[in-house]
Amino acid sequence: MYGTAAPTLTVISFLLATWLILWRPKGLNEAIPAAGGALLVLFSGSVSLADLWQIGATVSGAAITILATIVMAIVLESVGFFYWAAEGLAARAKGSGIRLFFYVNLVCFLMTLFFNNDGSILITTPILLILLHNLGLKNRQKIPYLLSGALIATASSAPIGVSNIVNLISLHIVGIDLYMHSALMFVPAMFGLLVLLALMFISCYRELPRRLPPLARGIRPFHSAIGDHPLKTPTKPPAPAPSSRLIAVILLFVFSVRVSLFVASYLEIPIEWVAVLGSVLLLGWRWTYLRIAPWDMLRKTPWHILAFAFGMYVIIYGLHNIGLTNALVEQLRPFVTGNLLNAGLLMGGLTTAMSTLFNNHPALMIGTLALTAMQLDPLTLKIAYLANVIGSDIGALILPIGTLASLIWMHLLRQYRVKIGWKDYVKMTVVVIPPTLLFTLLALYNWGSWISRFIDLS
Repeated sequence: MYGTAAPTLTVISFLLATWLILWRPKGLNEAIPAAGGALLVLFSGSVSLADLWQIGATVSGAAITILATIVMAIVLESVGFFYWAAEGLAARAKGSGIRLFFYVNLVCFLMTLFFNNDGSILITTPILLILLHNLGLKNRQKIPYLLSGALIATASSAPIGVSNIVNLISLHIVGIDLYMHSALMFVPAMFGLLVLLALMFISCYRELPRRLPPLARGIRPFHSAIGDHPLKTPTKPPAPAPSSRLIAVILLFVFSVRVSLFVASYLEIPIEWVAVLGSVLLLGWRWTYLRIAPWDMLRKTPWHILAFAFGMYVIIYGLHNIGLTNALVEQLRPFVTGNLLNAGLLMGGLTTAMSTLFNNHPALMIGTLALTAMQLDPLTLKIAYLANVIGSDIGALILPIGTLASLIWMHLLRQYRVKIGWKDYVKMTVVVIPPTLLFTLLALYNWGSWISRFIDLS
């Protein structure tokens, strides 16, 4: 049992950690305030040692799955995928700035499905920066491609649960497998992404160049203009240049691993086992084929994701233990119980508001913990939870601070000295995100009501 000072210390820890994560003074890694806040919560007594074991069991599988997919992204980097993709985009655009817009967003969508939202940002942002720099576009002409790509890459984590670490953690809490998540979410989320793409195209149509300048000398290394990639990405293509066949084989393997995650979930096999096995096989192939030992993964893999996820969950669990989720339950239960439409709109809107204020990771965790305490019927629980995910993955994009992926994207742009400020960001998102959010939540309600006639959702 915690002492009388525990609630105050827990709230202070949460506010201080969230503030430092969003502010990031002098490039402070987000894992540091999360870990510091978690230690303070543990010291206060609102989270016990026994709670830590349960938290570890909840977070570890999701974190390992995300890290394994990031390892796959690093292997793609090793074979020159960034430069191959930039050249491919330029060739398929055929000199049309409008055609390039749709290809950029298609690539960002696919990278999130192949990997995850954070990994997609880390992969697609340097691809686009390499391409746009070589095309010689002005800063204002780069914004539609970079911003729309970032929004699609982040929002594309909604259709399947394995594309976002916080989605995976929440899935474990609610007890929904990947098969059920996709059956209920894939269709409405995909329609929502199409609406988002259409609204972004309308919003930035005037800024898109109609004709693109030719790449007379092909794709040149980016370091000649702005210095090395801040995430240690190679500044020049590897030699020899990768073949399209090699890239296709690697992508096919990665896709097979992603499909295997769903099979494993259906067979009740821990999906992190499949993700780790796929990463190990890919690393072994790279070692044999490219003679690149796997030890560089120890340096390149962002281990801080584990510390960040674990630390934030400890803080949220502390808030849960001092009564925050009970308060939410008491206020929300009368509106959520027995009404699927109310449940979807209310929980989606609440998670959007909380994500906008203090990031979607703690927002989705708070909302999920509250839902599990409401004793809802199975269908209402699933719809309300998936509405939480929509608010976390799509609604949170209204401000750059809403998602970790958006924060990583803004940080990358600053490192590359590409000027896209909050005004440029919000100018688009305030127009395209609210209607996309509302449309997707309504689509979820209608799809969930219809499919529940054919699938047992209990």
